[in-house]
Amino acid sequence: MTRYSEIKQSLLLQPKTWLITGVAGFIGSNLLETLLKLNQSVVGLDNFSTGHQKNLDEVKALVTPEQWSNFQFIEGDIRDMEACRNAMTHLSLGDDTTSKKRRVDYVLHQAALGSVPRSINDPTTTNDVNISGFLNILIAARDAEVKSFTYAASSSTYGSHEALPKKEDIIGSPLSPYAVTKYVNELYADVFFKTYNFNSIGLRYFNVFGKRQDPDGAYAAVIPKWTAEMIRGGKIEINGDGDTSRDFCFIANAVQANLLAATNTLEESFNNVYNVAYGGRTSLNQLFSIIQATLKGNGVHYSPPPIYKDFRPGDVRHSQADISKAKTLLGYMPENDITSGIELAMPWYIKSLNRKK
Repeated sequence: MTRYSEIKQSLLLQPKTWLITGVAGFIGSNLLETLLKLNQSVVGLDNFSTGHQKNLDEVKALVTPEQWSNFQFIEGDIRDMEACRNAMTHLSLGDDTTSKKRRVDYVLHQAALGSVPRSINDPTTTNDVNISGFLNILIAARDAEVKSFTYAASSSTYGSHEALPKKEDIIGSPLSPYAVTKYVNELYADVFFKTYNFNSIGLRYFNVFGKRQDPDGAYAAVIPKWTAEMIRGGKIEINGDGDTSRDFCFIANAVQANLLAATNTLEESFNNVYNVAYGGRTSLNQLFSIIQATLKGNGVHYSPPPIYKDFRPGDVRHSQADISKAKTLLGYMPENDITSGIELAMPWYIKSLNRKK
């Protein structure tokens, strides 16, 4: 039995209370779905700046009414300290139906303004949300004395460091305002341990993809964006020559990493950052072919070749993670590679886009 299987079994037997910031977003809503299906109590915080009510509605439809009753949603912004403090408690019903508050056990901090291009276009807001907001939730979690604090870091932190695969202790200079903000998160987490003895774990996500990842908008990620365009019969544009490569990580792998990090008890594993990826490397040209073939297997045929454009400012050329540290200290064992992940996600994309017609 894997450590992940053991953790899920333990949580079913002894439910805990969790806070997910950014709960209406792509990763946040997938975490919510998993935790509710494990009969956990969950507090969710979101201001709907990039998250969507439809994501919460979908989760509600996928869990039982009893499981959904374990979810408490707070509409609020992590830039608001009062909202952060309020989110650290869970409103539950006692045996006599009177409400009482219970402190959350585990914090999964996912709220952020993602996207390198967005940060280049609007560095001020990116800084406010990703740094000031992060500091607020960190302070609130420290003051609430939560059992663990797990936060979404980013592979963008590796910046100009070109060697592959990426190892957690070797980074370069940031290449975008977004990368700066995510690196500052790691610095703050480290300072809070040294200054306040507050433990945390950062997860450096590598191009996470899967169901409920928004395919529309100016800052849509490549997999949902291309998938939607192919389904609609649109044009696929590739920034650069198509040889740019990424370590794409299916959402189930990221969910696993969060639960492992949050429930981790190994002392030497605290106050670290970990790569969260599959450990592979896929070029944009290969990705195009994988999505095209998967769609064909689902009855959607797309034949036009991609259109090649200029490289995008702030993007790194190649990215691949060394995940040995997460495997050793957290027990992380990713279950889906790029191909199986896209196969699992494709029915959702097809169904979701058909609903929009």
